[in-house]
Amino acid sequence: MTLGQLLKESAAKNSQKKALFFADKSTPYQELYQTILKVAANFSALGIQEGDKVGLLLKNSPEFIFTAFALTCLGATAVPINFFLKNEEIAYILSHVGACGLVTQSAFLPEILKAKKQCAELKTIWVTDLAASTQNCSDIVPFSELLKEVSKEIKIISDPEKTALILYTSGTTGKSKGVMLSHKNLISNALGSIQALGLTKKERFICLLPMFHVFAWTTNVLIPLYLGCPIVIVEAIRPPKPWLKLLAKEKITIFAAVPQIFALLAEQAKGIKKWILKYLFFRTVKFCISGAAPLSKEVQEKFETKFGIPLLEGYGLSETSPVVSANSLDQRKPGSVGRPIPDVKVKIINENEKELKIGEEGEICIQGPNIMQGYYKEEQATKEAFTKDGWFKTGDRIKDMIIVKGLKVFSIQVEEVLLSHPAVAEAAVVGIPNPEGDETVKAFVVLKENQTLDKAELIKLCQEKLPPYKRPRDIEIRKELPKNALQKILKKELKKIK
Repeated sequence: MTLGQLLKESAAKNSQKKALFFADKSTPYQELYQTILKVAANFSALGIQEGDKVGLLLKNSPEFIFTAFALTCLGATAVPINFFLKNEEIAYILSHVGACGLVTQSAFLPEILKAKKQCAELKTIWVTDLAASTQNCSDIVPFSELLKEVSKEIKIISDPEKTALILYTSGTTGKSKGVMLSHKNLISNALGSIQALGLTKKERFICLLPMFHVFAWTTNVLIPLYLGCPIVIVEAIRPPKPWLKLLAKEKITIFAAVPQIFALLAEQAKGIKKWILKYLFFRTVKFCISGAAPLSKEVQEKFETKFGIPLLEGYGLSETSPVVSANSLDQRKPGSVGRPIPDVKVKIINENEKELKIGEEGEICIQGPNIMQGYYKEEQATKEAFTKDGWFKTGDRIKDMIIVKGLKVFSIQVEEVLLSHPAVAEAAVVGIPNPEGDETVKAFVVLKENQTLDKAELIKLCQEKLPPYKRPRDIEIRKELPKNALQKILKKELKKIK
């Protein structure tokens, strides 16, 4: 089965049932399917075909779903892009993947137009909130052009091994890597998650997390569309009051978010009685799902005590579509990420790829139909990502990685920015955990001999070169950094510095 075939079946079974709710508009399943076919036909008429890549730099919206599914119906590939990125990173992704088009919103156009200068293959930019009357450039087109009637019949591809999405995730070298996920990867992961969590056709979902993140795409979009359930789309997390009201108004039964949201809700709920909170917001929610970052026992206990709703933790990566394991209502262990979902296997290995015994620490490895096809144009990186016997090596417990609000930050990316300053000799970046289960980015630098520098200048440099979530919250200038006999910086020691 492919994503287009999945939606065709759901539309046939749930023709007049509501599929999407956004702002004041609702979209039935059959209308959703027909709209996607219309967008696909217009893409096809413009020459977009199997194998082509089109970027999506959008906040949560129906247009995100229209575009992604329309492209995959044609056998083309959707490339969701993190809208927090700066133009240099956007340009790298679009150039590396060879995107021929991009769907976006006017708010992101300034950064995109800077990036476009470096993207020779990028021909057309469709803007969802651009009126036809304001069009002043031939390569910037209103998205409404893709919704026009066109006499072109679309044949939905049937090969589940085709690449559906390429998701760019930060790499340890500082350059993003494009994770190639097939229709099979994504659909198998949605089905396995449905079985593991005991989800039914009676659920109602809210998509709060950004759709460019695979956690949101699978759990809040693909799963409900597979089941034929409604999706309430929220454009932005802040402010929280509007979507909190939607939980009760739209009778949401499944709520998925990152640990920081659950920590914030528990903190803001101080002094309010549990029955009031549950009635106002979570009256129909069966359970909540936490993913994308570690969930601390403290946050879990505070949230469950305050709201009276089970909070289930899971684990996954972009390379695994993303769900690897999850707790369920009938099998849950606080402080753990639960059991592997159906058809997914997990083992722990050492540096020699030998499987370890229970209780020993090593690298997590995964095997299953959800494992990515590889990294786009990165044969060596793809080869290194798998063991000799074909298991995917997650790098977890090994990689120098910081999790900030569910997003991965690799230290080397921030260090390279700091080292670009002519006065900086050494830089080390670490994640400092907090009680909410989140981490903050902290940097330590050593200046070159006879150099002076105000840390405010370094903070300004990071603001210019890095998206907000990657920026250090504190920069400490030191005479030296702790090192071992081989002169390797001891980041464990830096994490202890208060």
